[in-house]
Amino acid sequence: MTDITVDTHVYPVLWRQGQVLLIDQRKLPREYAVVAISRYDDMLTAIRDRIVRGGPALGLAVAYGLCLSAFEIGTEDREAFLERLEAIAEQFKASRPDKANLLSAVDHMMAVAQTTQGTVEQLKAQLLTAAQTLQQEDWEICRAIGRHGLAALPSEPEQLTLYTHCNHGALATSGYGTSLGIVRTAWRAGRLARILAGETRPWLQGSRLTAWECVQEGIPVTVVTDSMAAHCMQQRQVHGVVVGADRIAANGDTLNKIGTYPLALAAKAEGVPFFVAAPLSTVDFSMATGEGMAIAQGDTADVCQLGGTLICPPGVGAYHPLADLTPAALITAIVTEKGRSPPRT
Repeated sequence: MTDITVDTHVYPVLWRQGQVLLIDQRKLPREYAVVAISRYDDMLTAIRDRIVRGGPALGLAVAYGLCLSAFEIGTEDREAFLERLEAIAEQFKASRPDKANLLSAVDHMMAVAQTTQGTVEQLKAQLLTAAQTLQQEDWEICRAIGRHGLAALPSEPEQLTLYTHCNHGALATSGYGTSLGIVRTAWRAGRLARILAGETRPWLQGSRLTAWECVQEGIPVTVVTDSMAAHCMQQRQVHGVVVGADRIAANGDTLNKIGTYPLALAAKAEGVPFFVAAPLSTVDFSMATGEGMAIAQGDTADVCQLGGTLICPPGVGAYHPLADLTPAALITAIVTEKGRSPPRT
């Protein structure tokens, strides 16, 4: 895994000449750096270390990671090849089990591997084609989410201010975004005055990543601390909230970045429409409700420091759930590439 200099615009995951190029999201906005990965175990590290993040982008990362692993497997025996690939696929699933897009991408790639006929070399080539197809499909999905989301936004006023949380933009997808895809589409349609980007403690994806993306495209953006969100809604500064999703139950209960639930509560109290934007693949139809959804825990040290600076007295306890569950009853509509619909509460 090496840092290289390359212009990849805001495409977080790219395949180029046998390597996967990742924008190192940990370094933004201070530094734009690209990491070149040529081994699957380095991709596992990149996922665990949050070099790449965001459900769809993680799905693309594991798809290409499985391609790398396929090229590393030396055997020409089909059964031995598939057995080794399956073991590696399980490692990728275990790297971020809270991300539905990642799990779905692994399952898709393994289905391709198991159903492709021919030699092992032909199978490897088909895996790469499948990963590249997933990338193109995600781009088209995000553009469709943007169109459907624009249609779902309030008709008044003409110029809207939207509140976003975490980063579900170009950096989290193939290059366009889900919730930020709605923002992009609204901006290009002349419907957007500005966005309020919640900072999203403790990793600051809103202030670091979403704000950075907006600056690249000239979209007016104002960063606010997470604790200001309810006040901004109360003061009628927000016309709609748009967030992404890590996982959605069949009834619409939504697991997303920690802090999403209180946003939904504030929006409900203040009569502000609250939209969840995600690919249909994020919906886990095997789960009737969100009850029992696993919530991963982050490093508690992240809560006690900011930019490497200790902000808590030594010896204090800390709690760091990475996500929370927003009940379907608080969600105005879920927007996917197939359209928008109210949750089935």
